[in-house]
Amino acid sequence: MRVHICAVGRLRTGPERALIDDYVTRFDRTGRRLGLGPLSLHEVEDRKGGGRSAEAALLERVLPDGAMLVMLDERGEVISSPDFADRLAGWRDAGRADLAFLIGGADGLVPELRARADFTLSFGRMVWPHLLVRVMLAEQLYRAASILAGGPYHRI
Repeated sequence: MRVHICAVGRLRTGPERALIDDYVTRFDRTGRRLGLGPLSLHEVEDRKGGGRSAEAALLERVLPDGAMLVMLDERGEVISSPDFADRLAGWRDAGRADLAFLIGGADGLVPELRARADFTLSFGRMVWPHLLVRVMLAEQLYRAASILAGGPYHRI
């Protein structure tokens, strides 16, 4: 199952980019033998200032056809890392070819796009900067693959 992080805004060179690149590499290495990956990052940027509607249109363009959609939103479901790993395995085992995680910009995602979500995930009740959410998601994807592989990265 191919995994996609589709996000509003572009990551520049810096610590966040280095962390994401590291976790993507780790996920791809661990996930390959589990039928997970590759993990790819699709970044969109509304340079014309069209707001959430323009961002949604740009996100729609990078979504793989037929992908399962997981929105990241503070109003979503808060789950543990082992539960996230189980969901990831379940989506893979259900035959999903593509899984897309959507991360909105500063103003979030339009309701129409949020309504299309197959699942809405939250990293807690706090609002996180979208650049950090990408890092946290990449890390949790790697952690999930490590859990599924029986590796030592995650200790319960």
